[in-house]
Formats: sequence, C-alpha cells, structure tokens
Amino acid sequence: MTEANYPPRHVAIIMDGNGRWARKRGLSRLEGHEAGGDNIHTVVRIFANYGVRYLTLYAFSTENWNRPRAEVTALFNLLATRINREAHAFHQENIRLLHLGDADKLSRKLGEKITAAVKLTRHNTGLTLCLAIDYGGRDEIIQAARDIISSNIIADKVDQALFSQYLYTHDIPDPDLVIRTGGELRLSNFLLWQAAYSELYFTPVLWPDFGQKEIEEAFKQYKCRQRRFGNI
Repeated sequence: MTEANYPPRHVAIIMDGNGRWARKRGLSRLEGHEAGGDNIHTVVRIFANYGVRYLTLYAFSTENWNRPRAEVTALFNLLATRINREAHAFHQENIRLLHLGDADKLSRKLGEKITAAVKLTRHNTGLTLCLAIDYGGRDEIIQAARDIISSNIIADKVDQALFSQYLYTHDIPDPDLVIRTGGELRLSNFLLWQAAYSELYFTPVLWPDFGQKEIEEAFKQYKCRQRRFGNI
C-alpha cells in the first residue's frame, strides 16, 4: 500500500456540464460550450502551477457523433477556433499539445489546426496538454489489437507493456487521477485501459464553473487515498 504521489503526475478530466450550465442561464448549448472553452486555459494554468506534468481533457467522444449534425459542426468550428487562438499562448507558456483520438473523421479545418498546434509546441518541456477529440476507449483498444495483428506479432509476445505501446497514450503515463465534472458517476468510455488503477473524483460542479476551489478539493481528497494496485 502506497500513499498517492503528490502532485499527481497525470490528471485526466471528463469535462461535463456545458449544456446544463447554459440551460440554467437561458442560453443556447453552443453558448455553454463557448463558456466551457473559455475555462480550459484557466484550468490548464492552475494545474501547471501545481506541477502536474500531463493533463488530458475529454473534448469530443466517439459517441458525440450521435448528437445533431448542427451541434457537431458547431463544436468542431469552436474547437478549431479555440485551438488556433490558444496555441501560441500555450507555446509561450512552454506547454506541449498532443491529440488523442482518430483524426481521420475530423473536419479538415479542425484537423489542420490540431496538426499545426502539435507541431508548434512539440519541443516544449512544461505541462503536456492532451486533447481527446474523437476519442473512445473501446475503439482505442480495438485499433491497438488490429495494429498488433497487422504487425505480425506472435501471441506469446503480447503483454501489457507491449499492448500499451499501441495505444494513443504510448508515451504518456497512466492517469493518477480522473476527474469528472457535472455530477455523473461514470467514465463514459474514457481511458478505459489507462484508468485501471486511477483514483476517481466526481464533482457536481459544472465544467464552466470548475476552477481553483474545486481543484483544491480534488487534490485534498486525492492526497488521502491509499493506492494499493492490487496489493494488501
């Protein structure tokens, strides 16, 4: 049994609650997503100041394709504009950006903005910000299995270490802490392999309102956890 390392090296967040935040204020869902986008850089800075090395944000899941086409298009345009606007600021703050997910189905505009942001920040040595866009944990595992088969690796050679090298997160440590905002108590197909032994923290606070106070509370609870990893 070991105490939780502090600060956690890798924090992953399911950013939930934009729509409900907007509805409570009589605003459109898009305005809720815009408010959620406005909160990202603030939250990234807070975690960077704590010394967190990796931060993964669940921005668009494979299941989100089931939303109305107009909302998906608006989300992609919002993400493209946001990434384009923030990339240089992140670069100045020594933050490295990575994309987790399938880039093939993204809009051309969004794909180009992601590629440019990743290229611009690739040599930065501060916090690594992973944007999970068109990401799904089950799809990631299936794709990894397909890639292993395509590589003609014999079954006896496949272990957890090798399998991990075929995931989107192959160069990223597993999350120590997974946070979900918005009050729901599930992972929703997020980092299913990587979160096997992550500490989980759920908060009713909606994503646009998530900030310093809530992060302090999440870390307070995390510091009290005993991480057993299957041991006594």
